[in-house]
Amino acid sequence: QVQLVESGGGLVQAGGSLSLSCAASARRDDTYGMGWFRQAPGKEHEFVAAVSWSGLYKYYADSVKGRFTISRDNAQNTVSLQMDSLKPEDTAIYYCAARRSGYGSGSGISDDYDYWGQGTQVNVSS
Repeated sequence: QVQLVESGGGLVQAGGSLSLSCAASARRDDTYGMGWFRQAPGKEHEFVAAVSWSGLYKYYADSVKGRFTISRDNAQNTVSLQMDSLKPEDTAIYYCAARRSGYGSGSGISDDYDYWGQGTQVNVSS
């Protein structure tokens, strides 16, 4: 069982930045891919970014490419999402997810993930 706890959400003006962090209570020798998803009111659950166990392979949704950066620190069991040039349409609850299958690879498909955090709210004002 892996527990995930997100932090770092809040309110920011358009054009600003926020950094989200996700702490995982997993064994350090577990290999798992990590991802961030988001859900805005009245909208579908949406993929944001994913990173492989090694940290070498990173994937982004087109809507955030060039603005968001995902990274991980396996020694600390954390994954981060640096969000720059934020837009009002980035407003959503952001969820961290961990994937045991796939030999440590990330994925843009929410069904590929086994564990989810409770989410952290991000609000971007115009």
